[in-house]
Amino acid sequence: MSTNMNSGDEEPSPDLIVQCRVCGSMIDISNKRDQHVVKCEYCNEATPIRSPPPGQKYIRCPCNCLLICRSTAQRISCPRPSCHKIIVLYSPTEKNTPNQNDISPVPGMCQVNCGHCNEAFLFNSLVNQLARCPHCEKKSSVGREFARARGLIFAFLAVVALILAIVVTIVTHHPVSDGKKGWIALYAILYLASIYFFFRSVYFLTMKNSLIIENRS
Repeated sequence: MSTNMNSGDEEPSPDLIVQCRVCGSMIDISNKRDQHVVKCEYCNEATPIRSPPPGQKYIRCPCNCLLICRSTAQRISCPRPSCHKIIVLYSPTEKNTPNQNDISPVPGMCQVNCGHCNEAFLFNSLVNQLARCPHCEKKSSVGREFARARGLIFAFLAVVALILAIVVTIVTHHPVSDGKKGWIALYAILYLASIYFFFRSVYFLTMKNSLIIENRS
């Protein structure tokens, strides 16, 4: 008798508890096993507990909203009024289909994760390695080496221009004191070039990096 009276107070079976995919809280699904998704009472975000219906898939927006769309969809928009992000999708099931060229029609085409807004977009790494995100419209370097190499080149040019400017200033000090304005123009060009190269170096060395998303089977 005592067992029947206490059965309502027993802890849920581990099979009837799932972890929220957003905040990590535990969710009791004892009375929700027939649902595809459950809502966390702490963060109010949805967590899938069953596979999506046939022909559909789950997508988690960067704002944590759980979306469901066709498995063949390549783009989806977040419905949240505060978000409305356009998410570019890639389905691993399409890798071996004849339509793969529709996703990557040009050699070197890859999917890139923006270093500024964390959105995904397509980019041809063979054409250029300085990408402009179509979502936030900010420039970033695809990979660390490109921006680092450019930054070091401009830093070297800045040092060379500064050394030349100093050497020319020392060597031609007397002609300038005699009123030859041509040397003054040369000084200005060399010093301005050094400053320009310096700021270009800082620009590339502090540029954010966008990472290529590896497609894994």
